[in-house]
Amino acid sequence: MKKIGKIFATGLLTVLPLLATFYLLAWIFVTAESFFGRMLAWLLPPESRLPGMGIALAVVIVFGVGILMRAWVIRALFHKIETALLRIPLVNSVYSALKDFFGLLSSEDNSENLQVVSLTLPGSSLRLMGFVTRSEFSGLPDELARDGAVAVYLPMSYQVGGYTVFVPRKELEAIDMPKEAAMRFILTAGVNAGARKPPDREL
Repeated sequence: MKKIGKIFATGLLTVLPLLATFYLLAWIFVTAESFFGRMLAWLLPPESRLPGMGIALAVVIVFGVGILMRAWVIRALFHKIETALLRIPLVNSVYSALKDFFGLLSSEDNSENLQVVSLTLPGSSLRLMGFVTRSEFSGLPDELARDGAVAVYLPMSYQVGGYTVFVPRKELEAIDMPKEAAMRFILTAGVNAGARKPPDREL
């Protein structure tokens, strides 16, 4: 009976991540197809539309926006629109939070911010892993950065959340690890080690 339970648990741990991944991808594709498919309804007659054209249109639009954003005029126009958007109270909070979140691990950020670091808790040998998110505090209250402190984001495993702490840089230890790999490592509680494939295990 115990062996049967182990076999079932192995199958369950194999199937559930696959099902969750495919479900999420299917939801994204269905949503994109439905949304952009309605846009095609204005341009093409029903007999000319084929399944998947909404997703293709979404890819083309995103790629086109990326090309347009290379132009200085378009970037300036987008900045003005964004500035106006950020003046709306509720939209300001939601948009700025989402933009900062999606840009947190942007590969285009070559500054010292978002550096992977470890922090040893005072009076113990416990270490936390996080990211330096801000080291320059001009325009912000002086109380935020005391004694040369920097802002460090400490994500929590298996959930969207975490803490922002202010720590003197001298108390941090830099970790030579890509940001994406470090985030995967933290969010999976150390199960996913990033670039190195974990060994196969039998329950």
